[in-house]
Amino acid sequence: MVLEKEVYIVAAVRTPIGGFGGSLSTFTAPQLGSFAIKAALAKANIPASSVEEVYFGNVLTANVGQNPARQAALGAGIPNSVPATTVNKVCASAMKAIALGASSILLGDAHIIVAGGQESMSNAPYYSTKTRWGSKYGHQELVDGIVQDGLWDVYNKYLMGNAAELCAREHEFSREQSDDYAIGSYKKAQAATNDGSFKDEIVPIDVPGPRGKPGKTVSTDDEVPNLNESKLRTISPAFEKEGTVTAPNASTLSDGAAAIILVSGEKVKELGLKPIAKIRSFADAALEPERFTIAPSLAIPKALEKAKISIDEVDYFEINEAFSVVALANQKILNIDPSKVNAFGGAVAIGHPLGASGARIVCTLLNVLAKKGKKIGAAGICNGGGGASALVVELV
Repeated sequence: MVLEKEVYIVAAVRTPIGGFGGSLSTFTAPQLGSFAIKAALAKANIPASSVEEVYFGNVLTANVGQNPARQAALGAGIPNSVPATTVNKVCASAMKAIALGASSILLGDAHIIVAGGQESMSNAPYYSTKTRWGSKYGHQELVDGIVQDGLWDVYNKYLMGNAAELCAREHEFSREQSDDYAIGSYKKAQAATNDGSFKDEIVPIDVPGPRGKPGKTVSTDDEVPNLNESKLRTISPAFEKEGTVTAPNASTLSDGAAAIILVSGEKVKELGLKPIAKIRSFADAALEPERFTIAPSLAIPKALEKAKISIDEVDYFEINEAFSVVALANQKILNIDPSKVNAFGGAVAIGHPLGASGARIVCTLLNVLAKKGKKIGAAGICNGGGGASALVVELV
């Protein structure tokens, strides 16, 4: 939809992204969500009691408990009277949560909304699918919840990585090109970490020590320092024997959360708030499930058309790096200057906590625009099943 009223972003923060079994693995997804929400509200100088609704992404919800978004909201001190909705659009969950929040404001249903997402892939359980009614004989299988509900194409009966291989073939990208892209992603993320660029988007997390031992404060992403350039080029393909997709040129399993505070134009004026950016538009698009990798190439132009902005007017893009080839293919299809894409690195280096990444890349996009002195940004993220979501923002 074309935005006739105004929706502003007044704060955007994320946790550090913890590695699989890494620095944030002792926290549940809702706990990570609570940290992000609390920090975003503090940054916006908005009391939790002023929030009118919460939309929060979470994909791997087995064993997390009822309505994880509600848990995160209450954990952040938001009152019991405030509704909360958990969004599951796989990797695009948090971006869809932002769009739903913006829609509520545009419809006049609310003025102040918390949107974003959370994920603890480290704590996703295995399923024992035949235990409930018993099994009469033989070995039983445990089903990995991460694979079953996060990384498995239910239509083609294969992993997301197999679709990435299809993308590489159809759009003619080599193993070397994906490796080069991945190395570049790590180096950009390392530079943004080392020069302090990420500090404005990351809220440090205090992690208690075990059995009374001293704790630690986590303020940087776990995976970013882990580049071994020569080893990366020698790792075997992960999905096809002669394939191009490897573990290090794909995104990593991760834990984290990101929160965005959305406020109507009227309320911004009433409260004297200083917004970061205006949401210009948002859009979804879809293709065949096996071609989800290039769905952002449809969603981004769709959102730009609604915003009446040409692709050449966009200063920076964030395209979620589910795999290196995803960013490569979408920037090729859209004819985007690679220097405008993922300027601080992407999910290959930073990590991809499924339910949080759609908001994480918005946090990073806003940060990139501010640091580079630019105004217009577009973010796109593909999701399993064939879809993608996109968002266009303008710094104010």
